[in-house]
Amino acid sequence: MTEARPDSTIPGVRYGAIARFGDTRGSFRELWRASAYEGAPFAQANLSTSAVGVLRGLHLHRRQLDHWVLAGGRAFVALVDVRPMFLNRSAAPRVETRALVANEWVDIPVGVAHGFLALEALELVYLVTNEYDGSDELGFAWDDPQVGIAWPEVPGLPGGRPILSERDEANPSLAELVARLEVLG
Repeated sequence: MTEARPDSTIPGVRYGAIARFGDTRGSFRELWRASAYEGAPFAQANLSTSAVGVLRGLHLHRRQLDHWVLAGGRAFVALVDVRPMFLNRSAAPRVETRALVANEWVDIPVGVAHGFLALEALELVYLVTNEYDGSDELGFAWDDPQVGIAWPEVPGLPGGRPILSERDEANPSLAELVARLEVLG
């Protein structure tokens, strides 16, 4: 695994690339190493595949760190740091976007919402620090104007609109989500 690149504007977010070793027989890639994540014991590993034009997000976890590794394809990744909003509701979220390609990775800390748009057929391996039970599955609208993510259009999709799950299509605005979480405490 390669060293992280310190080029994120969001505290706790790290990007990097994985070394690929190959020959005529095939290849080897190290996806994760425990010594690089002291204090972040991963509890589950998942593989997500997405067709071109699929948008997943924006998802938010209050108790889970994610480590994403693009195993294949290309994705437009959007990260939204909503942590300042829980201290000051009028604070603006910090948004960061970038394209990632196969063999690149990103660490997403607790309180940073995340989503991606598959620009090519995509395979995403992600390790998380909690086993899935549904209690930490939060989200807000991918196209919330308060957040203002400039998602790229994907040619060939009706109206350039991405393909969404029913859940992601029904997500509230970020302001509604923050208000709901304040009530829940």
